[in-house]
Amino acid sequence: MQRKIRVLVGKPGLDGHDRGAKVVAAALRDAGMEVIYTGLHQTPEQVVEAAVQEDVDVVALSVLSGAHMTLFPEILELMRGRGIGDRLLTGGGIIPNDDMSALAGLGVGRLFGPGTNTQDIVTYIRAWYAGVHGEAALPPLPPPPSRPEPMTAAGDRPTPKPARSAPAAPARAATATKRAAKARTAAKPGKKRASSKNGSRAKTAAPKARTRSTGRKRG
Repeated sequence: MQRKIRVLVGKPGLDGHDRGAKVVAAALRDAGMEVIYTGLHQTPEQVVEAAVQEDVDVVALSVLSGAHMTLFPEILELMRGRGIGDRLLTGGGIIPNDDMSALAGLGVGRLFGPGTNTQDIVTYIRAWYAGVHGEAALPPLPPPPSRPEPMTAAGDRPTPKPARSAPAAPARAATATKRAAKARTAAKPGKKRASSKNGSRAKTAAPKARTRSTGRKRG
């Protein structure tokens, strides 16, 4: 019997970056899967409890805090303790290849690093589900989402108005500029003109000294 693949996308630990997790969740939803997102700052116990309550097929963790070698083994152990150890535990984040190999040896599924194509994640989960439940149980992929129809037809769209040219400077601004230029010219000191008709300054005659008569009085 075909049914949707149920995936729990979890953000355990103190990691506060959930953009990648939301992108993956949207891609899985577009691929016809039913996705449950736990939100930020979940403990391993909360993640596993949500997986049990939602009866999911896959637990996908997003770990960017560097605590992948602690969180993945702990959640895997809790899943086995709650009786869902046969479900797929996968995920991604900033995880070195050596750590991916070590986690795979513990029973963790394939892990994906930054820049992974979301279709690779979809293909991996679908392949795992078909391997566990059979090809007949694998639901078909839905058609890709189509772009929404425009609200108006092409002929009904308004014609854009031509761009306006820059307005000319006001006449008052030009007049003020001319006045300022005249004021600067008038402020410059001018040359003194000669006071005499011949083009040279007139010389001031020195006053003549008066002479006193020293004639003797005749007797």
